[in-house]
Amino acid sequence: MSSSLFEIMELSNGDIVLQRADDEGDPLVSIRFSAESMAFLRGNKFDVARAMIEAGMEAAGDIAEQSREDASLNIDIDTHQVH
Repeated sequence: MSSSLFEIMELSNGDIVLQRADDEGDPLVSIRFSAESMAFLRGNKFDVARAMIEAGMEAAGDIAEQSREDASLNIDIDTHQVH
């Protein structure tokens, strides 16, 4: 991914998105909460969405770092297990 600046925004339809600050192209991430979850969140959907996006970006960084380490050790990983 390029060194663009990113912003988290709420769209007019209520979705929370992560997009490039220059607003070119489709959002990179889009989060839509159900009516049930909106009632539970009590107006805090933006804070929850921001935490979700931050956690996802951290996880993506960890995956990229692990891939670099695996490449430097010449390790080929063919399978992934989700718990």
